[in-house]
Amino acid sequence: MHRSGATMAWNVFKFCTALRGLGSIMILLVLGVVGVTYYAVVWTNYGPALSDGGLGSLAAFAIIILFHFLLAMLLWSYFSVVFTDPGVVPPNWRLASDEEQRGESDPLNSLEFCVLQPDSSNQRTRFCRKCNQPKPPRCHHCSVCGRCVLKMDHHCVWVVSCVGALNYKYFLLFLLYTFLETTLVTLLLMPHFIAFFSDEEIPGTPGTLATTFLAFVLNLAFALSVMGFLIMHISLVAANTTTIEAYEKITSPKWPYDLGRKKNFEQVFGMDKRYWLIPAYSEEDLRRMPELQGLEYPSKPDFDSQDF
Repeated sequence: MHRSGATMAWNVFKFCTALRGLGSIMILLVLGVVGVTYYAVVWTNYGPALSDGGLGSLAAFAIIILFHFLLAMLLWSYFSVVFTDPGVVPPNWRLASDEEQRGESDPLNSLEFCVLQPDSSNQRTRFCRKCNQPKPPRCHHCSVCGRCVLKMDHHCVWVVSCVGALNYKYFLLFLLYTFLETTLVTLLLMPHFIAFFSDEEIPGTPGTLATTFLAFVLNLAFALSVMGFLIMHISLVAANTTTIEAYEKITSPKWPYDLGRKKNFEQVFGMDKRYWLIPAYSEEDLRRMPELQGLEYPSKPDFDSQDF
């Protein structure tokens, strides 16, 4: 029995190590898909149409402008996720005394990574056995990164990091712009894809035709898969919960952090509407909204921790 447990732990360790090793490969894969798509859309199909003149040239120009705008927003959001730390627990962090007195701690109690330590004053502090430190509300330990992550949603191999409090908005924007860009490319290349199965002669070299075919298939696959993730995360934002919390929280009609769709949305995207669609926050939002830092989250005033 001991050997079986040790073997399983070793396999998990090797799996986590393999995920860490995928980092640069996944970034190169993303850039490779972008490169193939760019070549098929701009260089092969719509770039040459700019010199044709007339309405066709004008339409091609508008398409290329829209394509570059969405691509720029996609890459900006993607590298914002990659290079932004998802949120680390500050050294010597402790739960604020007023929260401890009210018992406002994360209702999720993971048997593997945390324990609740109540005392005579009804204080509740979550503790990570892996990191040997207290855990803020909504914080979870990532076995791949080997540390606790603030408001952890999941570990994403595509961004080579965890998605947490400080980069969750950027991740959502990455999903949004990826869906819009891949959908646009799919629609643009669909006539060329259909032409492959017709009897008409298709202009272009075998290399350009193969690239167009590959770009269509890749973008169609990404558009369909990302659409599912985007819908799921929209529902999570509306309920002010994360992927981990959605799967681990105790079933209950109450969820302490659900403050209504508007406030739930603002806790992720901020209150300044000018910054909602770009991977950044205004200085005013960062100053007046402590929840954007991942350590403090307002909850319903009538929330009773004993219900969870």
